[in-house]
Amino acid sequence: MDTNALAAFLDEQLGDHQPIAVEAMTGGGSCEVFSLDRGDDHWVLRRAPAHANTSRAHDVLREYRILAALEGAAVRVPRPIVACDDTRIFATPFYVMERIDGVPVRNGIPAAWADAPETQHRAVEELIDALVEVHAVDWRAVGLTDLGRAEGFLERQVERWLAQLASYGGRDLPAAHGIGRWLDAHRPAGQAPTLFHGDYKLDNVLYATDAPPRLLAVVDWEMGTIGDPLIDLAWALIFHPVGGTMPLGTSGPHTFALDQLPSAEAMVARYAERSGRDVSSIDWYHVFSRWKGAIVLEGSFAKWQRGESNKAVHEHFGPQADRLLLSAAALIDGRPGGAP
Repeated sequence: MDTNALAAFLDEQLGDHQPIAVEAMTGGGSCEVFSLDRGDDHWVLRRAPAHANTSRAHDVLREYRILAALEGAAVRVPRPIVACDDTRIFATPFYVMERIDGVPVRNGIPAAWADAPETQHRAVEELIDALVEVHAVDWRAVGLTDLGRAEGFLERQVERWLAQLASYGGRDLPAAHGIGRWLDAHRPAGQAPTLFHGDYKLDNVLYATDAPPRLLAVVDWEMGTIGDPLIDLAWALIFHPVGGTMPLGTSGPHTFALDQLPSAEAMVARYAERSGRDVSSIDWYHVFSRWKGAIVLEGSFAKWQRGESNKAVHEHFGPQADRLLLSAAALIDGRPGGAP
């Protein structure tokens, strides 16, 4: 990274001259993430990876647009600082936002939560409450009308994800096609479109590390669009520590006390009560989310099979995709193992 070019850009945009310090950070999903200190300010810089294709390269600008639109709204997001689409500086677009002093929940949980298990329910309740806030945004009023194609969103999903699966050129996965047919045949009317995160889960939000758990910010908006809010809800529940098919916060040095957490059904009920939405069709969304999750995992597994990924974990994504498809099929059939 050319820190001199970055410093000059910031000086030009922000109207003063301050020294900067930049350090790579872990996490960030598909983007490269850096801590950025400038004078007394502490920020985060997110940029598209250098090998990104054109559409991926502009995901960071999409994120910035969403954060900027949400500034002042009743949604917990980092404050955006500045964005840059001039590829002469880094070769890829980037943006800068405030640094939130919080952590995601991936493998384990903060030690303070482990020491106060009776408060842990707040972590998942806050997750639901913050999602209700996201879905309550008047996306037209904040200037996000053209963020996505709201009309026909749910109708497009099966075709969109089967096309994604076909693009891998890997395993055929007949179960994925069979479940796709079921999803099309049983698709509900859907919900009124809302601002849609697209990858909402415990490790795409940041929590304070003290107890009781407090959700500070929703991050990683590169999949954000206008869509059906119940997909966000069902996707989050795949990762629910209690009964989720890919549970988070259950394998670190400090883990959730599962008997202290509400069930997935209780979380759906909380969402319904606080959002006022009809969730009677949620089982369809549970099937869809497991099916979609399998297709997402299969993409990384296909790369590993072709020798295009050196991440050892991707070898296990194929079997994990198979388990998600089995879970989706069991939910369709009402068998044990299909419950959210």
